Amino acid sequence: MSMPATTKGAKRSKTTTKAKSRAVMGKRTRTSRVKPITVRLAPELQRGMDILRIALKRPVNKMINEAVKGFIQKRTAEVETDLAGMLSQIKAHKRRDPKFDAAFDEWADAEAKFGGEDPAEGVVEPETVDAKVGPTQTLVRELLNR
Repeated sequence: MSMPATTKGAKRSKTTTKAKSRAVMGKRTRTSRVKPITVRLAPELQRGMDILRIALKRPVNKMINEAVKGFIQKRTAEVETDLAGMLSQIKAHKRRDPKFDAAFDEWADAEAKFGGEDPAEGVVEPETVDAKVGPTQTLVRELLNR
């Protein structure tokens, strides 16, 4: 009995978007794999990695994974601290002005003060009495003035 011919990679199951997102979020799934990437290290970093690889008798890949993991943990903690500080500032501001009334008042004052000089506001031109008005414009004006 002969097996039907298959194309290269046909037996692989397709990774769903959900499985990909789980892998990105750190949840290992049966479809998540270690992904090879290319990195460009400065020559002095490469020399340092070679020295450590020999001294520690560890694969460079493992050392890079440990370094990246430590970097991510450190920076995540920094970002969390920054975001927590920002959130507390926003909450404090919201407590002082829950409906943003002061901000709205400042905006209204600025519009009143500088609105006349704003070229985006446009200019209302007065209508002249002797301007020719067509039947459509006459009808629209009558409807608006009722």
